[in-house]
Amino acid sequence: MNPSQGTGDSTLAQFEHALAELGLARYELTLFVAGASALSARAVADVRALGDTYLSGRYRLAVVDVHRNPDLVKSRGVLASPTLVKDSPLPKRMLVGDLSDTRRVLVALDIEPVGDPAPESSGAVG
Repeated sequence: MNPSQGTGDSTLAQFEHALAELGLARYELTLFVAGASALSARAVADVRALGDTYLSGRYRLAVVDVHRNPDLVKSRGVLASPTLVKDSPLPKRMLVGDLSDTRRVLVALDIEPVGDPAPESSGAVG
């Protein structure tokens, strides 16, 4: 491994962290779902609502059907669906399962909303 490569990754991570603190980071998200099921539709709606509310204009969401893209699923290390992956800014984060609890998703993916009050959970209690 090239020693300078690790330094470059560290510098990029520091730069992306500084952008995130300023509210300028662009989030690259990938959501892996299993077909057109109700659970998949709910996961897509939950992530879009989170992005529109807390990352307005600062995110791109790619939705991947695990049945139609098995090679991509394998190469990305996805083992279950739904799985939400934050590719950028670094560090990369993955969250598997129910995505309806907004606070849990934001914390798990290390997403800091800018200019909004603390997020409330949209998940049901009980």
